Amino acid sequence: MPVNHLPVAPVDLHTCKACWTEAPGRAAIRTEALRAPTEGEVRVRTLHSAVSRGTEGLVFRGEVPPSEYARMRAPFQSGDFPGPVKYGYASVGVVEAGPAALQGRTVLCLYPHQTRYVVPAEAVRVVPDSVPASRAVLAANMETAVNALWDAAPRVGDRIAVVGGGVVGLLVAWLASRIAGCSVELVDLRAERAAVAARLGVRFASPEAASRDADLVVHASGHPAGLVTALGLAAFEATVIELSWYGQRAVALPLGEAFHARRLTLRSSQVGHVATAQRSRWTHDRRMALALSLLAEPALDALITDHAPFDELPAVLARLASGVPDVLCQRIDYS
Repeated sequence: MPVNHLPVAPVDLHTCKACWTEAPGRAAIRTEALRAPTEGEVRVRTLHSAVSRGTEGLVFRGEVPPSEYARMRAPFQSGDFPGPVKYGYASVGVVEAGPAALQGRTVLCLYPHQTRYVVPAEAVRVVPDSVPASRAVLAANMETAVNALWDAAPRVGDRIAVVGGGVVGLLVAWLASRIAGCSVELVDLRAERAAVAARLGVRFASPEAASRDADLVVHASGHPAGLVTALGLAAFEATVIELSWYGQRAVALPLGEAFHARRLTLRSSQVGHVATAQRSRWTHDRRMALALSLLAEPALDALITDHAPFDELPAVLARLASGVPDVLCQRIDYS
């Protein structure tokens, strides 16, 4: 008997779809022209991307201060703050066209949320075979966590508190817990974070029950109250590493209490520059390669709590910006 084959729709390689924040609080999917790659470029078909709840939330709500417009630009951002702007930096896809060595490879690119894109070949990093594409979207968060611990410089046997059980905080706690002799405690208001911490082998505590006198405290909650908690957990001459970025929000701290008597150090950490102690030897590419390799651990899938198709991304951004504390990593899936 004859076999009936359904017609296969041709793939349109001349257009793509991208998510734009058109104005604070409003996003939309746009259709754009897609040019053919030239020599030394690749065309990537996106498999997954991830929403950075902290940074992309600020962008979506229009809370990036004008003084930070230049520093906040993503590598392949289009448009300008506060909008319309195409923003994002956690895209994983497969190379459809380009140098032979890259064709068919799964790659990471710091590109906004878009179905296909063309970039220089050096802008993509090959994802190790040991890391599934669906987990590789955590690479930017892992890179931030690695840089934070380089800035923090924990020592063998340290008592370490990590305040804030978001994706970056959990990754910092997981990495720190692998240092010999270190006692690591994740501190968060949300009791449901205990189950995720347990899957990563990390002890959990509420702020009220958290252990005091930490040798090192890392704050990653994104809320000023969390930084107050972090200062309260620090031991004499301990360092508190601040990973949160507050945009235009003012932050009030109790620096008139025991801050001076305990001779505390409050230090910022930001992933835009390789940590000072490593900068002479480590490039951004080497650091990202390390971050990708660390994602081979299957337990890290616990951080990807939500996923949605690309066409729903505008609604997803609005929902995340409104505050949904149960979501850790929001993955976007592309058909």
